[in-house]
Amino acid sequence: MSWFPEPQARIFCAAVNYAAHRDEMGRGETGPHPVLFMRTPLSLVRAGEAIILPRESERLDFEGELACVIGTAGRRIGRAAALSHIIGWTPFMDGSVRDWQRHTSQFTPGKNFDRSGSIGPALVSAADFGDYRAHRLETRLNGEVVQATEIALMLHDVEALIAYISTFTELRPGDIIATGTCGGVGEKRVPQLWMRDGDVVEVAISGLPLLLNPIAAEQG
Repeated sequence: MSWFPEPQARIFCAAVNYAAHRDEMGRGETGPHPVLFMRTPLSLVRAGEAIILPRESERLDFEGELACVIGTAGRRIGRAAALSHIIGWTPFMDGSVRDWQRHTSQFTPGKNFDRSGSIGPALVSAADFGDYRAHRLETRLNGEVVQATEIALMLHDVEALIAYISTFTELRPGDIIATGTCGGVGEKRVPQLWMRDGDVVEVAISGLPLLLNPIAAEQG
């Protein structure tokens, strides 16, 4: 069944949450707490819809991720109960406008251009998806694998993310947690690899439907 977040959904995103990506970004050792930022629902499109390369940049990067969706509200959720609050899982494309992301030490502008990322196409139940650590993620650009990881290599696991986030805010049904990307992002390749008008990006996670989006330059 087709699924897309409601306009009121909060989208919590984990950054540098795989060692390979942390290292390529030069972020040093992993701290005791996850690095987080937020995206707005307006920054995402459905599967199959065009991700938009904005007029202001030519540095739109790919970041394939696994996302979970909260089904049961909770505050100060402990690790043991964390996964019971998830209603389902879905692929996530954390499209990043890198030059705007680097304007300051804060990620917000580069992560929130309208229609710069995607999510979906469906929500797979926690029961059907099973142990998230048993799955594998690939990002493909024009059919070529550009990112690949075992999800078990996540630094701050999903239980830790839920426990941490729910300490400072009540997690509510429909809230989304994107769990971070792995190594291989376009910015850190030599030469750099950016998503261009006419490209096709895919996030393939075992056990989940494929998330596929064309890239289109902004018009007007």
